[in-house]
Amino acid sequence: MRASNSAGEILPTPHYSYELPSEDEERFEQIFRQLDVNGDGRIDIAELSASLHKHGVPDNLKDSYATKFIQQSDLNQSGDVSLAEFIYYVREHEKKLNLVFANFDTDRDGRIKVDEIVVAFRDLGVSISHAEALQLLKRIDKDGTLEISFNEWRDYFLFHPTTDMREIIKYWRHSTYIDVGESIAVPDDFTVQEMVTGMWWRHLVAGGLAGVVSRTATAPLDRIKVFLQVHGIGKFGSLASCARHMLHEGGVRSLWRGNFINVMKIAPESAIKFMAYEQLKQYIRGDSTRDLSMYERFAAGSFAGCISQTLIYPLEVLKTRLSLRTTGQYRGIADAARKMYGREGFQVFFRGYLPNLLGIIPYAGIDLAIYETLKKSWLRNHSQSDKPSVLILLSCGTVSSTCGQISSYPLALVRTRLQAAIALETVGGGPPTPLTMTGVFRTIIATEGIVGLYRGITPNFMKVAPAVSISYVVYEHCRQALGVTMT
Repeated sequence: MRASNSAGEILPTPHYSYELPSEDEERFEQIFRQLDVNGDGRIDIAELSASLHKHGVPDNLKDSYATKFIQQSDLNQSGDVSLAEFIYYVREHEKKLNLVFANFDTDRDGRIKVDEIVVAFRDLGVSISHAEALQLLKRIDKDGTLEISFNEWRDYFLFHPTTDMREIIKYWRHSTYIDVGESIAVPDDFTVQEMVTGMWWRHLVAGGLAGVVSRTATAPLDRIKVFLQVHGIGKFGSLASCARHMLHEGGVRSLWRGNFINVMKIAPESAIKFMAYEQLKQYIRGDSTRDLSMYERFAAGSFAGCISQTLIYPLEVLKTRLSLRTTGQYRGIADAARKMYGREGFQVFFRGYLPNLLGIIPYAGIDLAIYETLKKSWLRNHSQSDKPSVLILLSCGTVSSTCGQISSYPLALVRTRLQAAIALETVGGGPPTPLTMTGVFRTIIATEGIVGLYRGITPNFMKVAPAVSISYVVYEHCRQALGVTMT
């Protein structure tokens, strides 16, 4: 009995001997033998999935690609694929890939060049720069000619389950770029396809949930950091003494004071930064469809960070005050805001705003520059077919973020001191300090030296590793649950 498809149409019996050049037959058989791991003359989903990585298919796609490939090529619906079925399907698939290749090859010379890639992407509403198009080309170009032949094209997309041009472009671009969390000041870029399909908000939700769990898990270290920034280690003697002081004053729950508002501000901060970043990119780009350079992205991201920080800054001040509060001082966030306003006026909610704003620039610049440098260094030492794993990119992000924190930490410390202000009277006092950025700087340097500008940085570094690890695990689970693909 001959096989039929879902529409009830009779499918031709898989046969390949007629009009099949011997070199094609040998090529198909060689590929089949590579995929037939157990040598039984048939390929099943498990064998195909285990072998696809060798053919350039990313690990997060190999299972779904293997399933679709078997479903489409298994004409007799036996659950696996024979050599005849394999060759019949691959021949038909290559014919369709040839049509897509022809859409890129506008000058019909049998080679795809960089300019043709830019034009093809643009025609589908995806704007890419010449530099990105060159990187895409190099991923397929195996002979180093900086052009793509049909054979190179065919081999690269052989196991892609569809020949739809939009899907091919999406796969091609996403298998090259896997940018994750470059900087807290420079948001992620999203493609047109991701914007249209709603993938962008899933990225934000997954990242937001990861941030909530990560901040909550490391909240005790964050509160110790705030205490040391305000009082210095001299008041407590050590990190352990500071932790014992907090436990003695308020119990275990006191270690999480200020955490609720710290996680509460994730959603508005991310949303405002994302919307501002998209608008600023449009303004910088103007009427052109080009992609932004690294420096333009840095400028747009920094300004977006300034806008989001300006709008949510009162929550930052409240977070600091709630972290420093004593037992029974405030009944909650609203009570704290009311008492602060009644005692110090509206300006209290923007105390420390200037050093906070100034700290964004060195943090974002150093973070982004070091991240790009580390990533490019990795790419230079690996072949074009390799791509950095998520863990490699996270490592680059951790190093770059740490360097950014070191550069901007004195400004962060001064900001916290200014935010604390009147709260110092409640938590132990200290010498009166002029409530200005320069005044606090001068006092710290005069009394503690340059080292005083970095007090509290130890618990800040201590929370980096667990924060990154927790964020990664939670993000991966949320990403999979929401159906988000890495870009």
